Amino acid sequence: MIAVAEHIDGQLTATLHLEADDIALARRLLPTLERKVGRVLANGYPTGVEVSHAMVHGGPFPATSDSRTTSVGTMAIERFLRPVCYQGLPAELLPPAMQDGNPLDLRRECDGKPGKA
Repeated sequence: MIAVAEHIDGQLTATLHLEADDIALARRLLPTLERKVGRVLANGYPTGVEVSHAMVHGGPFPATSDSRTTSVGTMAIERFLRPVCYQGLPAELLPPAMQDGNPLDLRRECDGKPGKA
């Protein structure tokens, strides 16, 4: 289980279904889970959300603190963004993340296509 946990991507939760005999193994597994998830549950079931493109969760409070955007999933970042458009600025005035040379080597889209351009 530890080897499997080392290879999972980050998740919102991890659940351990265990009995007293499992405590020693759970103690060894916890450090890995603590690096991978935001909440560890024991002998229970988490709410059904995942950080994925398909998962959205919005609506009026208390479903979300901002009903204009989702509060889970990859689109949740929109809750914290304020777009700014730069037109005709020389590269020296652009943030490094936007410069044509891509000095930060970020994964970006150019003309709607993925790439590092």
